[in-house]
Amino acid sequence: MKLSQFGYKLPENLIAQHPAENRDESRLMVLHKKTGEIEHFVFNFT
Repeated sequence: MKLSQFGYKLPENLIAQHPAENRDESRLMVLHKKTGEIEHFVFNFT
C-alpha cells in the first residue's frame, strides 16, 4: 500500500480538530471496500 493512495479531498469541517473531551466518546467510521457498506463505531478504553 502506498501513501499516494490516500490523496483525497476531505472538507476541513469534517476532520476532528481536537480529541473528544471524554475519550470514551471517540468514534470510528469504517468503509468496507468490497461492499461499500459504512459502519460507525464508538469505542472506549475501559
